[in-house]
Amino acid sequence: MREVKLSDGIITLSPLRLDDAEAHLAGEDEQLVRWLSGGPGTREGVEAYIRHCQEQWDTAGPLRAFGIRVGTDEALAGTIDLRFTVEGLSPGQVNVAYGLYPSWRGSGLATRAVVLASRYAASSGAKEAVIRAEPGNVASAAVARRAGFIPGEPPQGEDGTRLDWYIQDLSSLRLQGVTPGRAGS
Repeated sequence: MREVKLSDGIITLSPLRLDDAEAHLAGEDEQLVRWLSGGPGTREGVEAYIRHCQEQWDTAGPLRAFGIRVGTDEALAGTIDLRFTVEGLSPGQVNVAYGLYPSWRGSGLATRAVVLASRYAASSGAKEAVIRAEPGNVASAAVARRAGFIPGEPPQGEDGTRLDWYIQDLSSLRLQGVTPGRAGS
């Protein structure tokens, strides 16, 4: 698997790895299940997902899943993923989805992760980043706004599901020393 490490000096984003499964399961709570995963994780399920993520990195697939890591020991604080191919998104758009474990919430880490991931997406050819959130997910909307995303007009889902969209034009983002495949500042 290609080693990608993105950092702003406070957090580091790097691909999920199998030894993250235990920390993920320990950090999962009702909010993560409700807003992100849709159901409680199991060790088998989390490990299968991480293997899938690793395959996506190895084959340059449309998914880039990162662990959000904090401190010199790079403790897993949550996850963020970029999906370069998602039904309902236009070519050039990338979906951004993230979640922090409860003990890490409220200190700006999700916003930092969204900024770093968006810079990575820009360097990988994406033109717009899209955060899609359920209307009741106030925390996700706040992160999107703090990261510079603006409300957009969502298309109506085929099943009638409505999601709020937040969009950021990536053309002005510069990686400031962070390039895919290398550590940066």
